[in-house]
Amino acid sequence: QVIHTREWPYKCGECGKRFSQSSHLSQCEVIDTGEKPYKCLECGKSFRWKSDLDNYHNIHTEERPYKCGECGKSFSRSSRLIWHQTIHTGERPCEFGEC
Repeated sequence: QVIHTREWPYKCGECGKRFSQSSHLSQCEVIDTGEKPYKCLECGKSFRWKSDLDNYHNIHTEERPYKCGECGKSFSRSSRLIWHQTIHTGERPCEFGEC
């Protein structure tokens, strides 16, 4: 209902932006402060987002859960699989065709 009434009760103390949801405010504060609360227990590297830590964890475990259905090659990150799949599709991910 907050969205429909255009209420923006959550204000970021760092940049002054307003948000309709407290979760959006929390994300803004993490970005503005540069906070990296998620820490790898293996090496100590820190991340802003839990999803980034989860992806990074695969480096230490050597897990490669993302497998190409075309050739069977596996990757530790979904983004790398998506990039790899352009080999098979011929798709150019860069709009300028320089990649």
